[in-house]
Amino acid sequence: MIQVDLSNPTLEFLENDPDIAAKFGQADSISYLMNSIADFLHVGSNLITMPLMFLFNLLVTWLIVYCVYYRFGRRRDYYVTFMLFSSGMFLLLWLMQILDIQTGFVLGLFAIFGMIRYRTETVPIREMNYMFIVIAVSVINSLSLKADDLPWYHLVFANALIIALAWGFEAWQARKRTSTKIILYEKIENIKPENRAALIADLEERTGLKVLDVEIGHIDFLRDVAYIKVTYPLEKGKVVNSIDQITKFK
Repeated sequence: MIQVDLSNPTLEFLENDPDIAAKFGQADSISYLMNSIADFLHVGSNLITMPLMFLFNLLVTWLIVYCVYYRFGRRRDYYVTFMLFSSGMFLLLWLMQILDIQTGFVLGLFAIFGMIRYRTETVPIREMNYMFIVIAVSVINSLSLKADDLPWYHLVFANALIIALAWGFEAWQARKRTSTKIILYEKIENIKPENRAALIADLEERTGLKVLDVEIGHIDFLRDVAYIKVTYPLEKGKVVNSIDQITKFK
């Protein structure tokens, strides 16, 4: 019969029961303690790294939205949308990594694009491109939290490359950027091919724009009007004029 000293039960069990000694021995206890400390430090490291990476992703998104998108387009209606979308996507992917959700990641991306097209108002192609860039940046920065062996300068280079490409293509495109206006024109006699010069001169005088090209659309002889698409150069440094897509107020 095993005599147990209630004043020190742990040592008595360790001495008389080899299974318990192997499970709760001093060496295993130290190993368990070290592993617990390592796990705690790892969690603490993530709690420090995640906010820093979140701020880094927010900074990169701001540079893309403000220094590239807004600088060349001068549109504020999607400014806040891009910033919030990037932050939400970053946090969503970060939580998916913690919960180890793989199928949800794929379905989530499809759901996001589905919601973009769900509304009756169509998102312009330029805004769709920037939405994809914002998503790509958020995915890159969020997934980097799980890659412990990824050098920080690789991540910085990838983000800087995206910003540089977006700014470079926008600057190159803004040099000779054109837009089009839909005009309801009433001088029906000027739509004839032989009166093209008179049509362009009349449009330039009345609109104040440098007309590069004119296309004749729908013609209504009952009201003596026709829809005309006028191509003109945009202001320097501007790449889009969103109101050109509106023919009239609803």
